[in-house]
Formats: sequence, structure tokens, C-alpha cells
Amino acid sequence: MPFEVVLPRLGWNMETGRLGEWLKKDGDRVEAGELLFTVEGDKATQEVEALDSGILRIPPDAPPPGTEVPVGTVLAYLLAPGEEIETGSSKLEADDTKIPTSPSAAQAIRLAASTPVERAVQPPASSFQLPAISPRARRVAGELGVDWTGLKGSGRTGRIVERDVREAAAAAQAAPPAAERISPLARRLAAELGVDVDALAARMPGRRIERADIEAEAERLKVEGSRVATIEPSAPLLLRTPAPAPTGTSVPITTVRRTIADRLATSAHTVAAVTLTTEADATELVRLRKQLKDDGAAGAGLASAQPVPTYNDLLAKLTAQALLEHPMVNARFDGDTIVQAATANIGVAVDTDRGLLVPVLRDVQTKSLRQIAHESAALIEKARTGRIAPDDLHGGTFTITNLGMYEIDAFTPIINLPECAILGVGRIAPKQVVVDAEAERVAIRQMVFLSLTFDHRLVDGAPAARFLQRVKQYVEKPYLWLVG
Repeated sequence: MPFEVVLPRLGWNMETGRLGEWLKKDGDRVEAGELLFTVEGDKATQEVEALDSGILRIPPDAPPPGTEVPVGTVLAYLLAPGEEIETGSSKLEADDTKIPTSPSAAQAIRLAASTPVERAVQPPASSFQLPAISPRARRVAGELGVDWTGLKGSGRTGRIVERDVREAAAAAQAAPPAAERISPLARRLAAELGVDVDALAARMPGRRIERADIEAEAERLKVEGSRVATIEPSAPLLLRTPAPAPTGTSVPITTVRRTIADRLATSAHTVAAVTLTTEADATELVRLRKQLKDDGAAGAGLASAQPVPTYNDLLAKLTAQALLEHPMVNARFDGDTIVQAATANIGVAVDTDRGLLVPVLRDVQTKSLRQIAHESAALIEKARTGRIAPDDLHGGTFTITNLGMYEIDAFTPIINLPECAILGVGRIAPKQVVVDAEAERVAIRQMVFLSLTFDHRLVDGAPAARFLQRVKQYVEKPYLWLVG
């Protein structure tokens, strides 16, 4: 019987998701476990695997890529050979002789339906198609300046993966200048047709560019330009990495940005937020970090080498200890009751290309600095590459946000609901401070501002101040929390 391909629930509170790109075409044979499509959830993009085998059929009225759809929405079907199914006013069959060639009829219908009338342009007939590319490979191509549209993929079904992009970038750097690898006739033709010789040469490392290459590139650009005119800005799957929008241009809001906006607005309008700020002497913390860094450098060549704890890792560990001593700050509302968490799950704010994400380090109070460093490095890497799981972004009891690397001294962070408080950390900077007032003695010390925003509905000012005071003591005297 037909197997329904539906939009899955990627997180416990996910209600809708934005359909990304189809990784298989209408009519393709699909095996269980193969990647079918991508979904952009609240704060992560994930590739979805097929749960069964069959021939993929996408109905003409299926949601087009870039559409926000509810969890459980039927997107397509997997049919056995010779099987058919009625979907509304259309009939889908798993008959190879009746399955349209690319681009599929279903895709063409969905594309036309999603294109505004005033922007609709019929693309010229051509056999050129943009190759399939993974989301990670597309991001890397944008970072390295590689035009992926002419690359040959080594992934499953010929899909372009990150390895292909990086190899193309390395080959382009090693190749001689384009001017040395193009015939005079091809150079004149490129100027007449407006073909970027350097970009073409980057996709043809080591090869001499001939007239046929210029003509093929001109045709490709012509077809791609026609497709750009027929695709909505919210569906960038067939486009190259977009350039920064000029002033005055409307930029479609992404799912991540909408989620951030909704949650921060809810926080700002719900909680009774109060911010306390103190300045701490972080000299000993800096010395501890340097010692850990030196030890890590000494053992860098060993098989057992571990990531060096960052300042955020140190702050997460000492904050977890302070939370155990002041559980009223490690709390949340649960209906008409206040629940004080028995464990410290510390969220660490991470700046990514897709927006602000807060992966959660769990049970920090029970883990060593080395464990915390290893887990946080893995979470941050997944967050920045868009591979983080939704469950890694939920379940936090307290958040740390650090803007010190941007030379920010102090700021007012916004509480990450349903948590009670958030700690904002500024830069660590050397300052001349009084270390002995009676002797009128000053010294250069490493100072840092700590800003605690807390929900006054859950905790009063004095308990919150005592918690921040304890965090300050732990920053100034790391041995207090290192001994447990």
C-alpha cells in the first residue's frame, strides 16, 4: 500500500516547519534510509530519511519548497512498482513509462503556483539543470567563493557534498591564472557573451578553456537567469548563495529569525526583568585558563589530547556550582507552582549565520572541565553548521551569553524563557585598580563586568544579588569551585 511521506516532528514543541529542498526527484526510486528532503525547524535544519522504500511521487498540490507547513502534513508518497493512488483531483502512478522527466510536471505546477503573476517568466527550453547540493556544501561554497553549479558531485545520487566544494577550492588555488588557460578565440567570445572567465576557470581546474566551454557557460547563465525570475525569494534552493541585500531591499524573514523574534518579544512582555551588574577581578581565572591552554599545547600531539576549556566552559562550570547553592535562580514556573531544578543545564548563546542559537550543556555540575570543553565544542560546531538536533536546544535551566569577544563591557541580556535568569559576560580587560586602599597601592588587574538579568516574579532582588556575588567570588577565586 502507498507509504505517506509526512513532515516529521523534529522537537518536542515543534508545531510547524519550513520545507527545504527535495533531495530526490519525483519519480526516483528511493530506498529506506536514503535522504529525502530537508526541513527547517525552529532553530535547526535537518535532513529527513525515507522510512520505507518505493518510487517517490510528489502530488501537484504538495507544498512547494520554502513553505511553512504543519507537522504531519503529507508531502509525497512512496509507491510500489505498478501501484497508484488518488490524491484529490489527480492520480499518481508508479509506472516508469508515465513518470515525467526533470523538471517534473509536479514540480513545474508547484513552481508556477508559488510564483507571483507579475514576476512569472517562462524559462527557455533547455536540458541544463542545476545539480543537487547539500545545505552544508552550499554554505561552504559561499564561504570559499566556489561556484558549485558546475561541480560534479561525489555523494549519493551524484549530490554535491562538502568534500567536492573544498577540493574545487583547493584546485582553483593550485591552478595557473585563467589568462594562461584560455584560447584567444574563447577570450573574445567570453567578452561578447558576458561570461566571467575567472569563475569558469575555478570550476575547471587544470583544464584549458575553449570556445565550447564559453558557449556552454553562456547557455547555463541564460537558463539560470530565467529561473531566478520565476522563483520566489523565499525559495533559494536553485540559486547561488545570495549577495548581501542592498539598502532598501526587503529580506524575507526566516523561521529561525521569526522564532527568535517571538520568543524574545514574549520574554520582554512577560517577565518582570531586573538587571544587576558587578565588576569582578578575573586575574586568577585568566591565569587558570592560560595554564590549561599551555597544558593543552604541550599535549597537542598525543592521542589523548582534549579540547582546551574556553572562558565560557569555565563560566559554565562555576555558574553551575553557584546555582546548586542558590536554587531559587535555577527555577521556572510550572502552572501555579515554582519548580527548582535539581541539576544545572547551562545554555550557551552561540552566534551563527542563521541567527542566535542556545545549545544546552546538561548536568554541568557533575562533569569535569575536560568533559564540558569536549561537549561544548561539539555543540557549537553543530550549531554553526546547521546540524544541531532540536533536543540539544531545549531543557536549559540557566543561560550564559558572552559578548566579550566583541569588546563589549556590559549589557542587558534578555531572559531565555522559561528560565529564571541569564548571565551576561563582558570582555576581560586589564585595568588599574586599587588593591590596598590603606597603603594607597594600585595594580593592573584583569577585570570583567557580569550582568545578571532575573525574573522578579520568581526571585527577589536580594537572593539574586547573593547569587551574582557568589559567581563573582568564583571568578575571583577559582579554587573555591575547583575543589568541589
